[in-house]
Amino acid sequence: MKIISVVGTRPNFMKLAPVARELETRPGVEHIIVHTGQHYDADMSDDFFDELDIPSPSYELGVGSGTHTEVTAAVMSRLEPVFAFERPDLVIVYGDVNSTMAAAMAAAQRGIRVAHVEAGLRSRDRTMPEELNRLVTDHIADLLLAPSADAVANLAAEGIDRDKVHFVGNVMIDSLVRALPRARGGRDDRGRRFNVDGPYVVTTLHRPSNVDDPEHLRDLLVSLEELSRETTVLFSMHPRTKRRLEEMQLKPNGGGALRVLDPLGYLDMLGLVSSASLVITDSGGLQEETSFLGVPCITVRPNTERPITCSEGTNELVSPTGAGVLGGARKVLNRKGPRVRPVIERWDGHAAERIADVVCDGARF
Repeated sequence: MKIISVVGTRPNFMKLAPVARELETRPGVEHIIVHTGQHYDADMSDDFFDELDIPSPSYELGVGSGTHTEVTAAVMSRLEPVFAFERPDLVIVYGDVNSTMAAAMAAAQRGIRVAHVEAGLRSRDRTMPEELNRLVTDHIADLLLAPSADAVANLAAEGIDRDKVHFVGNVMIDSLVRALPRARGGRDDRGRRFNVDGPYVVTTLHRPSNVDDPEHLRDLLVSLEELSRETTVLFSMHPRTKRRLEEMQLKPNGGGALRVLDPLGYLDMLGLVSSASLVITDSGGLQEETSFLGVPCITVRPNTERPITCSEGTNELVSPTGAGVLGGARKVLNRKGPRVRPVIERWDGHAAERIADVVCDGARF
């Protein structure tokens, strides 16, 4: 059996890693990795292959950045000859980025079966490109590998055949469970490198709705500066956010303990998050990781495709404004009582095993 996995962005690498390792153990399976290059910054791409022990890609398409249409078209056109040459039995796609939907489309048009890891997540906000990618991919896919019970319910509500749907669990947690001992092992070294002494907040912001408008980004930045007068704030800055700040000639004004960090590798980021007092983010993956770790998280968005992190985890949505961020952060940081680490069904570090059972052996979950 020949399987091609298509990945293109940082979150996809964390989902690929445990699946790739599991497929290596299955006799008669040839697994080929295609990296579309949708994220081409070494800090956001190459380092993750090393830290997550992912085999080097057999194909690197070098798509790079562009509009959603440009990226989608480039991925499809560059994948077509790969699929024609390799003739895989199955293409696995991950998450909800443009590379995900484009690979699913390109495979389906050639009559190749498609499996979607992280199927069924819905924000119900069609202004988000990711939501459109999820919808298209799920209605194309032959195997829908759902991370949570609510995702299964979403697919049922859309009329998707239940026989295609498999509740395998959250493969991001597989990567976290494996990496956490190494990530925590360098805690003292991280303290020296990031000048962390005492409680701190970790922040990431990268979604266009939060960083593309100058006044909106300025408002969020001011709130982080204000919060940094009360506690250390470590702002791991995504390349997109950094570019926007440079274009707008914005920079932190100082006066507090706001520290801007370059994009971090997976282990460094996981280590910081695991010991944080709070995480402020608009990232989907961090909502899941903090819930598993029991770390409080506020998500700077009006909605989330991962509502289970709010209903059963440690995540809270806040208004995507400076006042919303500052109020939400203070509420969490002033909260008394011990932390509780939630237990979410099938977020157990074994999702990749179930995925391999489905795609290789026809198992049902």
